[in-house]
Amino acid sequence: MEHQKEEQLEPVSPVGQYFNSSMLCIYIIGVLEFEVPIDDLQTYALLKDVFLPINPRFSSIMVQDKDGEKRWKQVDVNLTDHVNIPTFPEGKTAESYDKYFHDYLSSIAMEQLPQSRPLWDIHIINYLTSDASSTIIFKLHHALGDGYSLMGALLSCLQRADDPSLPLSFPSLKQSKQEPSSTKSFCRKFSWMCSSAFNTVSDFGWSVLKSSIISDDKTPIRFGDEGADYQPISISSMTFSIDHIRAIKSRLGVTINDVVTGIVFYGTRLYMQDMDSKSKTAHSTALVLLNTRNVEGYQSINDMLNTKATGPWGNRITFLHVPIPKLNETRTTNPLEFIWDTHNIIKRKKQSLGVVLTGTLLKIEGKLRGQEAVAKRIRGTLTKSSAVISNLAGPIQQMALANHPVKGLYFTLAGGPESLVISVMSYMGVLSVTLKTEKDFIDEHKLKLCMQSAFEIILQAAMEIPQETKP
Repeated sequence: MEHQKEEQLEPVSPVGQYFNSSMLCIYIIGVLEFEVPIDDLQTYALLKDVFLPINPRFSSIMVQDKDGEKRWKQVDVNLTDHVNIPTFPEGKTAESYDKYFHDYLSSIAMEQLPQSRPLWDIHIINYLTSDASSTIIFKLHHALGDGYSLMGALLSCLQRADDPSLPLSFPSLKQSKQEPSSTKSFCRKFSWMCSSAFNTVSDFGWSVLKSSIISDDKTPIRFGDEGADYQPISISSMTFSIDHIRAIKSRLGVTINDVVTGIVFYGTRLYMQDMDSKSKTAHSTALVLLNTRNVEGYQSINDMLNTKATGPWGNRITFLHVPIPKLNETRTTNPLEFIWDTHNIIKRKKQSLGVVLTGTLLKIEGKLRGQEAVAKRIRGTLTKSSAVISNLAGPIQQMALANHPVKGLYFTLAGGPESLVISVMSYMGVLSVTLKTEKDFIDEHKLKLCMQSAFEIILQAAMEIPQETKP
């Protein structure tokens, strides 16, 4: 039993309240694949001595004060309530355990965590699958923090496998250098300002309409406005070579994010076309999750918890509405158009302050109507869109947990009303793309095949053009 401690109650952030309300209950599911079997006793010791002290929220529950405000209240944690070690039938092949693991992962992602104890669980799978000798599944409520925060927490428990004394390093998140503003002509500055103003008005107006009135078309990836919160789901992942992604990037003169997003969009449209030929040109929108911190790479936990941190702990995210390019005749003939179109869309979005204005509107609505009203608006935005896309950068070097080398790493989101979530994560030169799909509505296997086909087609097309050629 977890007994409440008499301590100062920390307020729950507005976004934390949105994600743990009667309208929304969002979880982050993280999966670590290991090269060797896991020592259960070492795992318990790490949770007690390393994981729990990272942040008081891992030993806190969400309560309401006398004014109706939600706050974090620390409690005593009984680890046996949070650690699950499932038993599968013995003597099976790795391929058989693949199915057991797949079904188990999908089922625990759907379960609601009790509000009477801290909002996280860990599942230890000590069975050999095709991908790993053992696996740990982390289930953390999004109210605890976003992917950036929880990745920082995870990294504090891990070390470099080759040399624990050395820090882990990450792919550069810096944008290409822009031309200094002093060299820009007045006409160019004026043109940029006009473009920014137009894009801001357009994006802000579209965001407001999208959360209240306008819905995407019903397609093979979007069932309707009802939402899929309580429908069975399926979770699966696939991997791509980051070297191949970089090769496409250098040939097309775009960013890695442009390439990955373009491939995801192309694969999605190929699936839609296979399932219903008319849907290849349907109106479909993806909500891309963005980290709003102005920081390069991950910060230490101590830095995140600093009140003056540039990359603070918490939920510092926003949604970016990105239309999924239609599979018209031009893009069918030249699929590289998906990459270039995605590049131009994202570039235009970066010139807009629509995301900032939308965030301000939600804050005002929260103060006037309460956080439940904002959660309802966010849920409306999710149900009226076709997919959610999220991405995180993982370490370049191999990690280890108490001398257990980590072979693979991926994540997804669960609990939301959307039928499709696409999560992207890099680790050790490999890009993992994870699909969370609504079971019995989206054909998970066919969608994976379409994603893989999109990657191969775009890679082949990119390699056929001179490296210096740009659109």
